Amino acid sequence: MKQIPSNSVQVIITSPPYNLGKEYESTLTIDKYVNGFNKIIKEMNRILNNNGSICWQVGNYIQNSSKNASIIPLDYIFYTMFNELGYKLRNRIIWSYGHGLHSHKRLSGRYETINWFTKSDNYVFNLDNVRVHQKYPGKRSYRGNNKGKPSGNISGKNPTDFWSEDEIIFKELETDVWKNIPNVKGNHIEKTEHPCQYPIILVSRLVRLLSNMNHLIFDPFVGSGATLVGAIMNGRRAAGAEIHSSYYKIALHNLKKFNVGDLKIREDRPLYKPDKNMRVARIPKEWLKNT
Repeated sequence: MKQIPSNSVQVIITSPPYNLGKEYESTLTIDKYVNGFNKIIKEMNRILNNNGSICWQVGNYIQNSSKNASIIPLDYIFYTMFNELGYKLRNRIIWSYGHGLHSHKRLSGRYETINWFTKSDNYVFNLDNVRVHQKYPGKRSYRGNNKGKPSGNISGKNPTDFWSEDEIIFKELETDVWKNIPNVKGNHIEKTEHPCQYPIILVSRLVRLLSNMNHLIFDPFVGSGATLVGAIMNGRRAAGAEIHSSYYKIALHNLKKFNVGDLKIREDRPLYKPDKNMRVARIPKEWLKNT
């Protein structure tokens, strides 16, 4: 990161190690684990511009591996570190997925969090870039000054801060939750040898929401390169750091394949088709005049 000029990055999107004893990390006490990020986060603060954002995606730390293990939510620990540097938490985005490790003494954990921080109150926020289609666009206001008029936004609705498994990957259609961003496991077409990838489509939405064309996106824990691909596919510039040579090679391979149009990325598929016989499922005539 010392090679990155100060104030030059628009968005930092990353998923750091969770201290779970994966092949790329050593298991530490929770205090040593967290303190190890002090220098990294301070350097992130240096390179991020004043209008920029940080998306810090983490899960839960499992305190021990026995059946009686307790969990520690990492996002609240890191919140303190960013808050001390003056960052404001704008959303605690919940990414929910349908597949993961099974538990026997507690409910199976099937979510992670993305803490979205901004460096100042003057930040890029392109809500129209990520709006989802209305499930019932024909709904109308039944009182007030807008009585009888369509109650929704013609550009779509706010996707909210709960991204569950049935929606982003499915063309961002007809729902108010961030759905079906499956974790990259098993037969997922983006799967590489990296044990903890996140899907490119997850990064893509964050990139479109929090940056503009040609902005620089940075990932201090590149891994398989999902952040870099998600940035480039949306017309942004990308940079990152990775200390493991094997993962660096995977990320470089993915970038090269993307640049020649040969990288497999999970495609959008239609999820929900409302019954057009239902009045509230029809597009309002007023909106049709504007299209």
